[in-house]
Amino acid sequence: MLPLSRQNEYRRRYAALTPGWQPSGEVYERLVRESLWPGARWLDLGGGRGGLVDLLHGNAALTAALDPDWPSLREHRVPALPRTCGLADALPFPAGCFDVVTASWLLEHLTAPEIVFAEVNRVLRSPDPRAGKPGGRFVFLTPNAGHPLIVANRVSQLAPRLQRRLVPRLYARSEADTFPVRYKANTPHQLLTLGRRAGFAVALRCIGDPTYTAFNDALFRVSALLERAIPAQRKIHIVGLAIKQ
Repeated sequence: MLPLSRQNEYRRRYAALTPGWQPSGEVYERLVRESLWPGARWLDLGGGRGGLVDLLHGNAALTAALDPDWPSLREHRVPALPRTCGLADALPFPAGCFDVVTASWLLEHLTAPEIVFAEVNRVLRSPDPRAGKPGGRFVFLTPNAGHPLIVANRVSQLAPRLQRRLVPRLYARSEADTFPVRYKANTPHQLLTLGRRAGFAVALRCIGDPTYTAFNDALFRVSALLERAIPAQRKIHIVGLAIKQ
């Protein structure tokens, strides 16, 4: 597996070749930053041991984490963070109690995404037109099931040894942190439909990244060329912003 430091170096090289391009993680981080303010109440879904909350939890009045895996929560890198062991399809919080909900690398694991979207909508604040306040925000980052590598990962579920090699490559996770993938909320059409039915206005951005197959300089050059042939709606990652209506 290519070390993350090496992959990030290829990302810098690709950014230099592609004006305006940013990795999906940076786009996601910017959206989350823009959604927070000192009085915000933020819920991070599926955060496990941590992630972006490590960096940004101080930007909100309250930051909480929910994950179904208690051993991961117990080892959270921000030990003072309120943590709850639970599932996103039955959020143990009252209606309207959060301003922002985030989820990175979570949607691909959902068995009933329509329930999760409805639950996220429920716990977000409602818009207040008289005060000029929009509804709460759901910001997410997830793989695009239409990308060739994700298709390969889906096929690899029939060959567990291949999947054990692909998943750490695609999601930068150890085998211990690898969970079953369903891909029921992982195309632009699925996400727009789920969001609309749950009561959100949804904006999506599909973002390419040729570094997942850049195992060396030659493959990086080939991957960068092939990236141009992938349709915009099939780029490897989807960053979404859903605003409660």
